[in-house]
Amino acid sequence: MAVISIDLGGTKITGALFDENGEICCRVSHLLEKRKGDEVGLLVLNVIDTLIEQSGCQREVIEALGICVPGIANSKTELIWAPNIDWENYPLRKKIENHLKNDPIAIKIASDRTCYILGEHWKGTAKNTTNAVYLSIGTGIGVGLLIDGKIIHGHGDIAGAAGWFAMGTPYSEEYKKYGCFESYASGDGIARQAKKILREGHLFKGSSLYKKNIEEVSSKDIFEEFYKDDPLAISVIEKAIDLWAMASANLVSLLNPEMIIWGGGVFGPATELIGRIYEKASRWAQPIAIKQVKFEKSILQGNAGLYGAGYLALTSRTK
Repeated sequence: MAVISIDLGGTKITGALFDENGEICCRVSHLLEKRKGDEVGLLVLNVIDTLIEQSGCQREVIEALGICVPGIANSKTELIWAPNIDWENYPLRKKIENHLKNDPIAIKIASDRTCYILGEHWKGTAKNTTNAVYLSIGTGIGVGLLIDGKIIHGHGDIAGAAGWFAMGTPYSEEYKKYGCFESYASGDGIARQAKKILREGHLFKGSSLYKKNIEEVSSKDIFEEFYKDDPLAISVIEKAIDLWAMASANLVSLLNPEMIIWGGGVFGPATELIGRIYEKASRWAQPIAIKQVKFEKSILQGNAGLYGAGYLALTSRTK
């Protein structure tokens, strides 16, 4: 018996074949490059075929398929909303069923934030917890919620869209597209804020970031300069730290979790800031709840979605 797990991101797709003991038998990965829309759907099908071929398994051995998607997986309509890859009401399940010629394979599709917390709960930092939050800070921001032993999905499977947390006034039109929190504290948001300052050209004139091509400045560049005490980078990252602290304090006060797990590409370079974030969050959060929670880094990192999708598949087998 085996199951297929696929982690589809905004820039990359990774697939793996898990055996019944939850061990990875084989793995493949591809960059999306410039693929959008149905081209991405075709790549998903290609990854499924490749995993079956490389494993040497007969298709009959594959009992289930779990997929992590970078957006909303609506369990009622079975359609996917993922704007980074130009999916709006995309019928991914139907595409897979048609490709597999309606073989009796269980198919489970979930949002990336759901898969992240499932992966950490199964194989990572959140083992043996019943109340944990996975705060994914990458290109965007999302929160996976395990509360009282259950994954929280919400009415339309949108629960955890933390990038839209309202974190301050006045309102900016930028928030309509990205959300307030995400505009300042995601990987792309950090880069956008730095670029604004660089384009204005009159603040932090001693910054090394002025030597770079403005349009190519990334959050990685900003973190590198932050740890070198660059004044522009410090200004942008300190703002993000404040917002990470406020957001996590709100999650602690609202949900009273045992653990907040920090993951995504930004954590990464921001991992050594987790202690500072906790200290600042302690000023804002409910005082008893903040003493009951641990702030931890993800030990699965970029594999959290893959393991989460694998767990979905293993727990939904029909054969």
